[in-house]
Amino acid sequence: MARQDTSSAVGLNDFTTAVFPRLRPDGYRPHLLHSGERMWPETNCYVDLWIEVLNACGVAPEAMLGFTLTQDFEGDQFTFFKVPLEDLESLYGIRVTELAIFDRVETHVETQIARGRLCLVEMDSFYMPDTQGTAYRTEHGKTTVAINRLDFAGKRIEYFHNGGYFQLQGEDFDGLFQLHLADEAPPFLPYTEFAKFPARMPDEERVRAAARTLLGFHFGRRPVENPIRAFAEVFPQQVEAVAERPFGFFHKYAFNTLRQFGANFELAAEHLAWLSASEFVAAVDDARRISEVAKSVQFQLARAVTRKKYDPLRAALDPAADAWDSMMASLKERL
Repeated sequence: MARQDTSSAVGLNDFTTAVFPRLRPDGYRPHLLHSGERMWPETNCYVDLWIEVLNACGVAPEAMLGFTLTQDFEGDQFTFFKVPLEDLESLYGIRVTELAIFDRVETHVETQIARGRLCLVEMDSFYMPDTQGTAYRTEHGKTTVAINRLDFAGKRIEYFHNGGYFQLQGEDFDGLFQLHLADEAPPFLPYTEFAKFPARMPDEERVRAAARTLLGFHFGRRPVENPIRAFAEVFPQQVEAVAERPFGFFHKYAFNTLRQFGANFELAAEHLAWLSASEFVAAVDDARRISEVAKSVQFQLARAVTRKKYDPLRAALDPAADAWDSMMASLKERL
């Protein structure tokens, strides 16, 4: 699919104005990386968002995933993996930079949409209906969305978030943009980026060549020590402490540890398979093994908290740690 024509971006407060004018929430088909059949259908808000934006551009999001090799254990969590902005430019010619917020957020977003630029804004998931069952109207949380359409007068937007493309309106719009704040309240100043797209997306051959170069670069930036083994050393003690916290904290801990490295390596497998399934067959199998173990241990984690038995958790991660060693050794032979 070719990148959507943005020439219809003609004016503010016009809900037909969009960076991707043909997109609509009804009937939107997420990329296969967000298939419900995957071990981790969603990863984290930033990577998921870019998967769908690149899908809308008609280019392969698998190409950007070489950075997954750099994920490390940070002592209390695994790296919240995000595509480096320089990778987006090297691969697709997409330039992303910070957007200064000195006026109302929605005013800046309207201006950029009219110029064919996509704004990525940190929002509160409390006001986002697509988070129904996790955060919507129950819990405040920071997440990133990319706004494709905005109608301030009609109080509605369409946006990329997680593994899909959604819309919201009315009171949710007011909450999202903090329109309920009193005049004397501090201004709403979220961190905002905006993406400038090239006139034409590069062809697949060029994207593949750039992805191969970046894979070698990121392999050189991989952790010196096995991050899963480092996590295994403190995992039982961390879980024991988590068990003393309110149950809602359990989900936050699992998201930032097991889900982060499980989803990360499932995407690493997709990247290597996209580059060359035959060349990287062993590394692909190892990466998927890491992802599978993370999924399995997430269920063991819940049982450990319920039963107050934590020591078996360290050994539970051994297959994933061994797979990480094997994966990196295999890649070293080829890169």
